[in-house]
Amino acid sequence: MTTTDYDVVVAGAGPVGLFLACELRLGGARVLVVERLAEVDETIKAGAINIPSAVALYRRGLLPELAAVWEAALERIRAFRGEGAEDRMPPRFAGHFAGIPMDKTLFDGSDPAWAEAGPAADSGLGVPQAALERILARRAERLGVEVRRGVELTGFDAGADGVAVHTGRGTVRAGWLVGCDGGRSTVRQTAGFDFPGTDPEITGYQAIVELTGGERLREGWNTTDTGTYVHGPFPGRILTVEFDGPPADRTAPITAEELQAALRRVAQVPEVTITKVLSATRFTDNARQAADYRKGRVLLAGDAAHVHSPFGGQGLNLGLGDAMNLGWKLAAVVRGHAPESLLDTYTAERHPLGTWVLDWTRAQIAVMRPDRHARALRRVVTDLALTTTGTTYFVTKISGVWQRYDLPGEHPLTGASAPDLELSDGSRLGDHLHTGRALLLDLADDPGVCARAEGYGDRLEVRTLACPTRPGLGALFVRPDGFVAWAADKAAEAVETKDLPEVLERWLGARADAA
Repeated sequence: MTTTDYDVVVAGAGPVGLFLACELRLGGARVLVVERLAEVDETIKAGAINIPSAVALYRRGLLPELAAVWEAALERIRAFRGEGAEDRMPPRFAGHFAGIPMDKTLFDGSDPAWAEAGPAADSGLGVPQAALERILARRAERLGVEVRRGVELTGFDAGADGVAVHTGRGTVRAGWLVGCDGGRSTVRQTAGFDFPGTDPEITGYQAIVELTGGERLREGWNTTDTGTYVHGPFPGRILTVEFDGPPADRTAPITAEELQAALRRVAQVPEVTITKVLSATRFTDNARQAADYRKGRVLLAGDAAHVHSPFGGQGLNLGLGDAMNLGWKLAAVVRGHAPESLLDTYTAERHPLGTWVLDWTRAQIAVMRPDRHARALRRVVTDLALTTTGTTYFVTKISGVWQRYDLPGEHPLTGASAPDLELSDGSRLGDHLHTGRALLLDLADDPGVCARAEGYGDRLEVRTLACPTRPGLGALFVRPDGFVAWAADKAAEAVETKDLPEVLERWLGARADAA
């Protein structure tokens, strides 16, 4: 195409699409988001974010808004749990595995990764998906992202130099198209991405309802002879899982009678009656992942790239991680700073995490089945989980604090999410990532570090500051997504920076003054 209306069109204005659009805009791209729904979808979905998500949003200055939503959620939980609620509040990031709750008193948080996550690790951040979507919509508006609601993507034609995106209100031309349009992604299906995986075997419901007889339901996660159910942690919230195959029609309206029948079967409480449905959704354990997240000018992120059961609350978090990883890379390619080959690192870095999440959810299904073999396995897993080592393992995995990328380099920090260092000017490392630029921190006051970074203009922020809590660390190069791509310790005379120019060029492209 000789001309384009936008650098990137993002299909889908859920949290992943909006977050990606914000990241692209920070990087200088012209972005259009198209969304078939006219308003934010208030259907009950994900209800919490993990540490990588909280840290990513903190690095963009959104932690105060998230914390306010979490405080409101805590009030609802206290109202549901009544007298003595403070003693029974959910532990931060503890969660559950296959409905086996973690005991926060057994958790060993001595791993430095917990402390180095910064303020984001100190918040519970139970954030409903709809609330997060509204926060990101406001941010997109502040950044100047154009969002068109009530506009459905109907198809597209992708060529070597751009994409013609067809919608119910006409065609727009873009350099790139990213599908963030959910598990039934039109973008994925139209482009013909391979989507291998495993078929579903459960029918699950999650809902907010008004009911009578609820005092007979046990609070929290419960396993019975016929499946699993959840009551709480706030008024009217229920969840059921039955292992009798997937629903005949996932898109049919969900009735009070349908929810009531499932709840009575699983909870084995015939007296419970659902009088009104406020919000409800069906789900299965269909687990599939795109073999590659890019086909030419078309890319996928979030549920468009991977689907799985909701157990462990990994789906929203996985999608936000996709957006944080892809946004700055695609913006760099759009602006001509980086070659298209930079986009190859998107699949290379995110696909392994997606594979892990799918297997993590599959393992939970295996432990939740009602057959005798699975119940025997469940007792063994429960025994292991109720040890300090077991609890620490599960909580660490659920929290996502372990996640890192396989990047070239020998330093232990390379490939890890950057520690939120407390710096000598009173700031923290995360404070320097609000703009979405890469960051080079000279912690040793070594002129050689800054000299190596000349010529990158607004792509790179360079700061010379000390870090009293990490006196041996000499310098850090942090990518725009907050991951360390290069680090060096202090040497006797100077920080060793001979490989820094190659690293900067790999992630930021050639210097502006390069021949």
